[in-house]
Amino acid sequence: MAPLHYFSDILLLLIVFLFSGAVFLHRQRKGTPINFPLLGMTPEILLNIHRIHEFATDFLKLSNDTFLFKGPWFSGIDMLFTSDPENIHHILSKNFSNYPKGPDFRTIFDILGDGIFNSDHELWEFHRKTTMASVLKHPDFHTLLETSIRNKIEKGLLPVLECYHQEMDLQDVFQRFMFDAICVLLLDYDPESLSVHLPIVPCEKAFTDAEEALLLRHYLPVKVWKLQRRFGLGKEKKLSEAWKAFDEFIYECLSRKQKEPKDEESSTGLLTSLISGFSGQTVTSCDSTKFLRDTILNLMIAGGDTTSTSLSWFFYLLAQNPSVENKIRKEIETKTGGGKWKSLTTKQLEGLVYLHGGICESLRLYPPVGLEHKSPLEPDILPTGHAVDKETRIILSFYSMGRMKGLWGDDCMEFKPERWFSKGGNGNGKWSGIKHEPSYKFPAFHAGPRACLGKEMGMIQMKMVAIAIICNYHVELVKGHLVCPSDSIIMHMKYGLKVRLVPITTIKQYG
Repeated sequence: MAPLHYFSDILLLLIVFLFSGAVFLHRQRKGTPINFPLLGMTPEILLNIHRIHEFATDFLKLSNDTFLFKGPWFSGIDMLFTSDPENIHHILSKNFSNYPKGPDFRTIFDILGDGIFNSDHELWEFHRKTTMASVLKHPDFHTLLETSIRNKIEKGLLPVLECYHQEMDLQDVFQRFMFDAICVLLLDYDPESLSVHLPIVPCEKAFTDAEEALLLRHYLPVKVWKLQRRFGLGKEKKLSEAWKAFDEFIYECLSRKQKEPKDEESSTGLLTSLISGFSGQTVTSCDSTKFLRDTILNLMIAGGDTTSTSLSWFFYLLAQNPSVENKIRKEIETKTGGGKWKSLTTKQLEGLVYLHGGICESLRLYPPVGLEHKSPLEPDILPTGHAVDKETRIILSFYSMGRMKGLWGDDCMEFKPERWFSKGGNGNGKWSGIKHEPSYKFPAFHAGPRACLGKEMGMIQMKMVAIAIICNYHVELVKGHLVCPSDSIIMHMKYGLKVRLVPITTIKQYG
C-alpha cells in the first residue's frame, strides 16, 4: 500500500494544477466562472477575493442578474447569487416566512449572539417590539439624538478637522465619530475616540476586523474556518480578538451604569430604558446581562458602523463631483438665510432636498451592507425560475443592484442626485420633492418586515455631519490615493479615504 504522504502529494499537485489552470484561463477569457472538478468555482473566488463585490457584479451582468456558484465537492457551499428585484422582493417580502435567518446564518454570525440580526420568529418579534418601545419611541429619543450629534460635532469633529484638514483619513474620522455617538446614545458613555490626539480604542477598531472575517466565512467551508479559529489563524484570530474587545467594552459600560447612584436624570436615558425593556425576558436561555450585550452590539453595528460607511462613500462621490457639493452648500445657505447652519433643526433637515438626493444616490451605489445571506425552510421556486431548497445558500447582492442598467438606466454609474427628485405636476420641468423607490429596488435600508428600524435616525445623523463639513470645507481627494470597497460584510473602504479639506473662508477670500 502506498504511504499516506504519497496521496497527500498527489492531492497537492492536483490543487496546484487546477489553481494554475484557473489563473491562466482567467487571463485568457471573460465569461462565466469555470466549474473545476472537485474544486468547483472556488479558484475563481480565490483569484477575486480582493474584489468580491465587483466579481459578483460582473457575473450577475452576464447571467441576467442570477447565477449559481458551485463550491468544492461535498463542501456544502454552493451559492445562488442574485440581484434581480423580483427575487429580492419574493425572498424579503412576499415569501418572508420561508426565509428566516436560520442556523447557518447564526453559525457564521455567532459573535452577534441572540441579537436582532441573528434572531427569528418569537425572538425577532420581541427584539423589534422592545427596541421600538425602549429606544425609537422613547419620549426623549429625538432630543437625545440631536443633542448627542451636535455635541460630538462641536467638541469632536470640528476640532479634529481643524487640526488635520491638510491631509486626513476621513473614513477613520467618521468611524470614530459614529462610534462615540452611538456609545453616548445607547450606553450613556463617551469613549472620546474622536479627539485631537486620535487615541486607539480597541472596541472601535474591532468592528473592521470582525466584519472582514465574517465575509470570508461565507466562502470557506465551516470546518475550515472553525479549524482556523481553533488554532488562531488568519482572520479568525482577529475575529477572536475583536470578540474579546466587544465584550470587555460593553460589559464595562453596563457595570459602570449599574454602579451609578440612582437619580432622576440617570433613570431616563436609553440604556436604562433598554435594561428595563429586556429585563426578565424569557425568549432565550442566556442570562439578562449576556442578552443585553448581544442587543447592544447589534444596535452598535446597525446604528454606528453602517452610518460611518455611508458618510465615507458620500464624501468620496462629493469630492469627485464638486458641482454637487456647491449645490448642496448653496441649498443650505438659502434655507438658513446665510451661514446659520448650526441652527438647523431635524425638521428643517427634511427641506434640504438636494442633500437628501445626494445621500440616496450614494447609498444606491454603495449600500453599507453589500450582501445578504438567506436559505429557505422549504423548497421554493424564485420568480426567475431558479429552484432552491434548504441546502441552497442564497446571496442577495445589494451592491450589484445599483449597477444594473435595467434598473437605473444607462447612466447608472453616474452620481446624479437629480435621480431622486420628482418633477412638478404642472409640466414645468421643475423639481418638487423626493422620488420614492421601492425597497426591493433600493435595499440600502433592507426591505420587507426586516427593513431597518433606524432609517430616519441614520438619515438625520448623516445630514447633520454632512452639513457641518460642507459649510466649513471643500473636500478634495489626495492625488493617487486608491479608493475601493474592502472585503467585508460592511462596505468599508479598503485603504481609507485620504482627503484634503480646504476651508470655505480661504476659497471665498482668494476666489
